[in-house]
Amino acid sequence: MAENTGEVKMTPTLGLTGLTMNAMALIAPGAFLWLTFAPQATEGSTAPSMWAGIVFALLLCLATAVCYAEMAKLYPGTGSSYYFAEQSFLNHDKAWKYARLMKFIVGWGSHLYYWIYPGVMVAVTGVFCGYITGTLWPNFMSASNPGPMFMMLIAIVFSFAVAYIAHRGVNGSTAVSVAINVIQISALIVFSVMAISYRMSHPPGSEAWQFDSVSGEGYSYEFATTSQTVDGKATDVITRDANMVPQPKLDAAGKPVPFHVSYDMYDTSNPPVFQAHPNAGSVISIHNFNWVFVQATVAILILVGFESVTAMGGEAKNAKRDVPIAVITSLLVQGAFCYLFEYFAANYFLSSGYPMSTATGSSAPIGDMMIMVGDALFHGHGRAFMLIEAVTVFLALIGTTLSCINTGARVTYAMGKDAEVPEHFGMLHEKNLSPHRAIWALAIISAIFGCLALTFLFGDGGAIPDATIKALPQGFWSSFGYTGHDTMAKMPNSLLTITLASNFGTFVLYMLSCVTCIFCYKGHPNYSFIRHTVIPYFGIAANLVCMGAYIVLPFMGYGTKMEPFLALGIAAVWAIYGGIYFLMSSKATGRTTLVTSRT
Repeated sequence: MAENTGEVKMTPTLGLTGLTMNAMALIAPGAFLWLTFAPQATEGSTAPSMWAGIVFALLLCLATAVCYAEMAKLYPGTGSSYYFAEQSFLNHDKAWKYARLMKFIVGWGSHLYYWIYPGVMVAVTGVFCGYITGTLWPNFMSASNPGPMFMMLIAIVFSFAVAYIAHRGVNGSTAVSVAINVIQISALIVFSVMAISYRMSHPPGSEAWQFDSVSGEGYSYEFATTSQTVDGKATDVITRDANMVPQPKLDAAGKPVPFHVSYDMYDTSNPPVFQAHPNAGSVISIHNFNWVFVQATVAILILVGFESVTAMGGEAKNAKRDVPIAVITSLLVQGAFCYLFEYFAANYFLSSGYPMSTATGSSAPIGDMMIMVGDALFHGHGRAFMLIEAVTVFLALIGTTLSCINTGARVTYAMGKDAEVPEHFGMLHEKNLSPHRAIWALAIISAIFGCLALTFLFGDGGAIPDATIKALPQGFWSSFGYTGHDTMAKMPNSLLTITLASNFGTFVLYMLSCVTCIFCYKGHPNYSFIRHTVIPYFGIAANLVCMGAYIVLPFMGYGTKMEPFLALGIAAVWAIYGGIYFLMSSKATGRTTLVTSRT
C-alpha cells in the first residue's frame, strides 16, 4: 500500500443523496427485521411489547438525532461525536479546559459501539448463510440450527470482504449503499404486505398453514403423532418419513385433516408462554412498561446508524447544510416508516401455525414466515420466495456492515490524527483516501467478536433439546460445537451478549452526545430552548433508563440475567482499560489531562 509522507486529505465528493444513503444503509431495515426478530423473541415474557419497545427506542434515537444534527450545523468535520465534543468544549467560556478529557471519553466510549457492532453484523451474516445453506442442502446443514464452525468461517470471510470495499474509498461505498437501499426497501414492503394479507385472509378457525422447523416447510394439514418416551416421559412426537417430512393426520375417510388456525395469546403451560397477538391492537399495545424497556434495550440495535453520516463531514460538499438533513431523514424513513411497518406485519402474522415459541427456537424466524407466506400465496413455492427475499437481506447486510466499518474507522482515524490512539491509525491511503489502517484493524476485531458471538448461539433460554442435537447432520461444519441441552442452558446466549454490549456502548455514546449538544449551544446566539435543552435532556434521561434496565429489570423477572450482566462486564473492562491507556499515553507524550490553551 502506498503512503505519502506528506499530508493526504479527504476530498469533498458527497452530496445530500450520498450522505443520506450512507446513513440509511447502516440502519438497514431489510436486514434487521430478519436478524433482530430472533433475539427480541428470546426475551421471554416481554415479547408482546416488541413493537412498543421499538417505538420507545425510536423516540430515544430521534432525540439524539436532533442533537447530532444541531452539532453538525456548527462543527462540520470528520470524527462525529468525538470531533463535536472537542469543539463544543473548546468554544465554551468556562469548560474549555476539559476539551481533551471529554473528547477522549466520547471517542473511547464510541468505540465500544463502533468496534463491536460490526462484529454483531458479521455474526448474524454467519447465521443467515447457515440458514440458507441448510434450506438448500438439508442433508449437509440444519437451517434452524446451523453449524457453529460454518457460521464462524462465514463471519471471518465476510469481515475482510466488506473491509476491502471500505478500503477502496467512500465513493464506491456510496454507490453500493444507494443500490442496496432501493432493493431492500422494495423487498421489505412486498413481504410486509403479504404477511398482513395472509393474516387478514385467515380468520380464527379457518384452514391455514403451519410450519415444521425440522423439514423447514409449511404444511396445510395436521401432523400425525406417536407416543414415545423422551427423557423418561411419555411425549407425543410428530411422525415423519425417511426424509423427515411430517406425516398428515388422517380422518375416518383416510384423508388428511386440514390445519385450522387460532390466535390465542398464550398457551396452556404453567407459566403460560406467549404465542400470538389476537388482534392488531394487541400488536401495538404497551402491555407492560417494564417489557417495553427490555425490548428497547435490544431494539436500539436496529435503529442506530443515523449518526454515521456525521463522521463524513470531511467528505461532504456542503456539510453544514446536508449532514443535518441526512441525519434526520435517514432515521424518519427507515425507523418511523420501514421498521414500524415491518415489525407490525411480522408480529401480526404470528399464529398457532407459527407461534412465538417456534420463532424463539429458530435461527431465522422471518425466513420461516416467508416460506409460510409464499406457500400460501404462491401455491407451495414458499422456499423460492424466501430465497429471493434472502438475496436482498444479504445485500442489506453488506450495506450495513460497510457503513458501520466506514464510520468506526473514521472515528478511529480522527483519534489517530490527535494521537489519542496510535498515530498510524490517523493515516489515509494515498490513492483511495480511505483510513485503511483503521479499516483493516476493524476487520480483524469484527471477525473476533463475530466468532465469539456464535460460540453459544443457542445458549440460555434458546437451548435446543438433546434429541434435536442428535438429529443434526453430523460433521465438523454442521454439528461440531453443539454441547448437550443442559450445558447450553447454563451458558449465556453469546449473540445476545455481544449485541447488548454493543447496545450499551450506543447508550453511553448517545447520552454523551446529548450532553455535548447542551454545551455546544449554551450561550450561543442560535440557542433554542426546545432543540438545545428539552430534547437533549430527554435523550439523556431515555438513555439512562435503558442503561438502568440492564441492571434492574432482570432482578424483577423481566428478560434474562446472564447476558446483560456480561455485557456490562465488557463495558466495565473497556472503561478501565481506557482510563489506564489515557494516563499512560499522556505520560509518554508529556501531555496534560486539562487543556492549557484554547489555540
